[in-house]
Amino acid sequence: MAVSVIPTLDLERAIAEQGYDVIVGFDEVGRGSLAGPVMVGAAAIWARDLGGFSGVRGGESAGRGESGESGDLDGAEAEAAGGASGAGVAPLEVPKGVADSKMLTERKREAIFDELEQWCAAWAVGAASNTEIDEWGISYALGVAALRALAEVERKLGVGGGESAGIAGSSESSEALNNLKIGAILDGPNDYITKALNTFDAPDVPIPADVTCKVKGDRYCAAVAAAAVIAKVTRDRLMVELGAQPQYEPYEWAHNKGYGSAAHRDAIAEFGPSDLHRLSWHLV
Repeated sequence: MAVSVIPTLDLERAIAEQGYDVIVGFDEVGRGSLAGPVMVGAAAIWARDLGGFSGVRGGESAGRGESGESGDLDGAEAEAAGGASGAGVAPLEVPKGVADSKMLTERKREAIFDELEQWCAAWAVGAASNTEIDEWGISYALGVAALRALAEVERKLGVGGGESAGIAGSSESSEALNNLKIGAILDGPNDYITKALNTFDAPDVPIPADVTCKVKGDRYCAAVAAAAVIAKVTRDRLMVELGAQPQYEPYEWAHNKGYGSAAHRDAIAEFGPSDLHRLSWHLV
């Protein structure tokens, strides 16, 4: 029986103490799926909301509050969705009930989804489509998806003239926003984010993040756990929506979310792969 672990903000604080203004947790979902996109969630928090930090250099940062709605993630062009916060409340605490998304039931993930959106200073989910996975391979596809999420988070925070997360719109504030120091915590041992940066297919990211990899980060780091739940719920909802379309009904995506269940593989064997299956993968 798995032992329940409550994530903390210890690593987030340690990174903030190194002078970072924003800490972003990243986690992936859909890596092993036979169909649909792979997605990477990003959950950003202000260092100043952790308590004891001055926040955005040269300006006054906002904390948590309003969050945006998730956008249409059907396809790689609709690659990221996210929310940004308004008025702040500090110090930040670990959201009640958050844990590694794989250890939560679907009902529990749905129940805490809205709270996690509100908890973040900004959040986003980046996607890479099944065709991109076939073309690039899974590791690079994950990197591009993560950078799409990071670019959206930065836009929500107001970097590069995007939607401000509550900082006054003076020239000094704008300059401070465009000079944020961003630290990232990526679940797992491999930094696929930095490897994909500045490559041909990657989106423009105004401020690259300095990445710290943390094995089982979704169990131990609150920002990563939040990103994991947000990504999982977002992708599950998409697969349920897609699975309701007549051409995809035989694959039962509402139940298997695109993963390789026996029923899913049997349907592929009987009906052949759809246009959303990863053709470079062993499907049957």
